[in-house]
Amino acid sequence: MSLLVSFLDAQLLIGGVPILWREIVGNVFGLAAAIGGMRRVVWAWPVGIVGNLTLLTVFLGGVFHTPQDVDLYGQAGRQVMFLAVGLYGWWRWSRDKRINAALPAQEGVGAVAVRPHWATGRQRAGLVVGMLVGTVVFGWIFSQLGSWGPWADAWIFTGSILATYGMARGWTEFWLLWIAVDIVGVPLLLKAGYYPSAVLYLVYAVFVIWGFVVWWRVDLAERVGESSPGHRSEQPTVV
Repeated sequence: MSLLVSFLDAQLLIGGVPILWREIVGNVFGLAAAIGGMRRVVWAWPVGIVGNLTLLTVFLGGVFHTPQDVDLYGQAGRQVMFLAVGLYGWWRWSRDKRINAALPAQEGVGAVAVRPHWATGRQRAGLVVGMLVGTVVFGWIFSQLGSWGPWADAWIFTGSILATYGMARGWTEFWLLWIAVDIVGVPLLLKAGYYPSAVLYLVYAVFVIWGFVVWWRVDLAERVGESSPGHRSEQPTVV
């Protein structure tokens, strides 16, 4: 117990500003999970869950007495939602990896956890509608709860959930949703005093663009391979 308390209280000073070690640690786990997501490996999900649990204590500043002493309910709430979606993604990628591993060698898939592909027009429309409706609904909820920066917080919250769900489904568009989250997230976190998280959001923005290009190229390569002579058309069932 004393070790846990020490971790929760541990701080360092950067330019005279107190920074929680758990904010840094949580974001490092988040970055590691993003790297795992780009590489399409199953361990990305449990690593991300550890980061989510850590950051949950950071963004409930009024509850856990952080140096900022500010409650960002959207940021905290999305960590809880990440846990639920993360468990779904963990299960889905594990299942798909087993399916892909069972395919004939000439399929060229291998034991990857997910096959990147573009969402359908209907699915994209669902993402847009979900983003707009979710921002309005959660913006009102966060306002009633007294969250700091409720509308920006609602945009980040909604976009993060949709992006994580899109990652679990293997939609290449999920990277674009993360870009939309980062554009709003960086100024919000800077104003709230969560400097490590703001810096990591900037790092994420660069990484997300890279990840988008990687998934796009993988999807393009597989499409070209599927259209080549002698390629077998058998595909794993996607629910």
